[in-house]
Amino acid sequence: MHDTETRTVGTAWAIPALFTLTIFLSASLLFFVQPLFAKIVLPQIGGAPAVWTTAMLFFQTVLLLGYLYAHLVTRYLPVAAQLALHLLLWAAALAFLPLAIPEGWTYDPAVPAAWQTLTLFALGVGLPFAVLSANAPLIQFWYARSDGPSAEDPYFLYGASNLGSLAALLAFPLIAEPLLGATRIGALWAAGFVALGGFLLLSGLSAARGQSATRTATDTPAMPVTAGQIGRWLVLAFVPSSMMLAVTTKISTDIGAMPLVWVVPLALYLLTFVLTFTQRPLIATPALRIAYLGALGVLGAVFAGITGAHVGLWGVAGLVVAFLVVALYAHRLLYEARPDGRHLTLFYLVMSVGGALGGFFNSILAPILFDSLAEGGVTTLVAATLVLSARMRPTRASALRGIAVGSLAAAPLAVLAFGAADWLTLKLTMFALAAAVAILLRRTLPAAAIAAGIVTLTGTYLIPTGDLFRDRSFFGTHRVMEADGMRQYANGTTLHGAERLIDLGRTRPEPQFYYHRNGPMAQVLTSAIGAKAARVGIVGLGVGALSCYARPGQDWTFYEIDGAVDRIARDPSLFTFVSACAPDAPTRLGDARMILAREGDQPRYDLLVIDAYGSDSVPMHLTTLEAMRLYMDRLTPDGVLLYHISNRYYAIERPLARSAEALGLTARLQDYAGNEAADPGDTPSRVVMLARSAAALGALTGDPRWQALQADGGPVWTDDFANLLSILK
Repeated sequence: MHDTETRTVGTAWAIPALFTLTIFLSASLLFFVQPLFAKIVLPQIGGAPAVWTTAMLFFQTVLLLGYLYAHLVTRYLPVAAQLALHLLLWAAALAFLPLAIPEGWTYDPAVPAAWQTLTLFALGVGLPFAVLSANAPLIQFWYARSDGPSAEDPYFLYGASNLGSLAALLAFPLIAEPLLGATRIGALWAAGFVALGGFLLLSGLSAARGQSATRTATDTPAMPVTAGQIGRWLVLAFVPSSMMLAVTTKISTDIGAMPLVWVVPLALYLLTFVLTFTQRPLIATPALRIAYLGALGVLGAVFAGITGAHVGLWGVAGLVVAFLVVALYAHRLLYEARPDGRHLTLFYLVMSVGGALGGFFNSILAPILFDSLAEGGVTTLVAATLVLSARMRPTRASALRGIAVGSLAAAPLAVLAFGAADWLTLKLTMFALAAAVAILLRRTLPAAAIAAGIVTLTGTYLIPTGDLFRDRSFFGTHRVMEADGMRQYANGTTLHGAERLIDLGRTRPEPQFYYHRNGPMAQVLTSAIGAKAARVGIVGLGVGALSCYARPGQDWTFYEIDGAVDRIARDPSLFTFVSACAPDAPTRLGDARMILAREGDQPRYDLLVIDAYGSDSVPMHLTTLEAMRLYMDRLTPDGVLLYHISNRYYAIERPLARSAEALGLTARLQDYAGNEAADPGDTPSRVVMLARSAAALGALTGDPRWQALQADGGPVWTDDFANLLSILK
């Protein structure tokens, strides 16, 4: 008898330990592979903030498919058959290891970038990620059929799952990326995926041999799930998912697109599951509701532009904290709305649908519907409805009521807009009307959401911004406006060029800002280096200001990844640099590094300018040793390579100096202070100049404005290893 009791206690301890380890490992692999594969593919698809948003859409969609698979197999197959099928798929996924760019895949600028990104992820990591995606609900279902303690309520395993996800996300940017290259990280991930097969086998066998699977006759009937419950789950899952992506896009635009920026909001998103999916939450729901109202105010102010177009580091901190509170509140409500354990897989399936809808809205619909990052404001309004009512009545009557009230409320906003009211008055009126209709319809959440949405969308389209031109592409937002006597172009939140209004229509307009005649870029282009250059390549078109340094007989070529930028630069109604100074210079659309690699040894440039560091981001694939070697290969023996590296947050000269030393190049740096007091267009800029020898730099070799650039002894950036945190100023 004593031996039997000992075995029972041992089994009771071993089963939850096994399932906890299995789901922890699976979740760690699931969320570790997201930044890992994004890092692997960056040299192929560029470093725009939308790359990560689109990648998240892929991951959320596959997660949905994984949850749907888990729901169907647990409903229609016995546990033994579930185990056999799942292990078969796991074995098939081994063929994708180690993770890499699919052989023969190339970027096609003629195909939409979002579609190509989705295709690349599907071909490169689709099946392994799908197998991992199904594990959370599947393993919890198996535990419910095992002899483990609390088998009737396996939701506790979801905490272990999200804890593993959180650990993996933080480990990637803070430990793995600074210490290991992508190849070694990928090898470790592959080893973990192989080991997971053994844990899945043991867990499945434990479920198949358990007694819980036979206890269906005495089970009480499960309460049916209503359409209202499903609708509420969808909204509660949509809000934090969409808000996470909106916050990530905003931070990536202002600070830079890198794994740490991507994973911090995602890690906090997962942390909120750990903190809320428990019977003893860290913060009580009433107290959380008060903090939630303050968070909505912060998010509304940021996304409406009231706090300014650009958020600094403190602004980023406030934005992240506000998002954390929103996710905590929404996920706590989601946990409180959870169904009986027998509807577990359906609950997770609906949750994943809501998350995927957030990704679809931010990645696909928002760039089509809006010419700015308006999705954050829309999601904030949807989030505001969560405090109004706990009931969901998705009926035709509620929808019609929302449309009618929203349309009536939007009418005065339209009158004010056509009456040329100022921008701030219109914005505040829009928020007031949206809040008013939401409160008026607070007893019916769908109607409140529809009405507030109509007011917000009306304001988005009618409120004048004062801009001459606005557009949005996969690679960011574009604005052309007038201020201080200049026509200015902003990509994201950073100005990338300007033309004096008095120069519009002149034969040869004067470049401004970074390209001012007194700045380092102009110094090189107007020196003997620029004079003798037969061929000049410019990576990054901007408004085309550099084209007005072109000389008769020179052959200039531009490389630009974003077709919207090329259209802006070549439209003489917006800017006249290209049309006046280099109308015949072609633009090669697509990622410059990939195009230069495909062009082979031709063309050979005498001067190549890398001017692609947009909106304070650092496209690392353009900054590595391999990239610099490619650029030098495309230069003539005495050719000169220029990097324009003006940036708020990053000392980009550090990795450039390391690569230059590794390649034996002569390197110079000029940190130009500008002279805005004398000329508002003479702004500061920072430029690195490289050549194979000091002689190739001519008279600029001894120019005191150009200082020798020495390597700091840090690791050389490569496509396999690059750590953006290490170059923070």
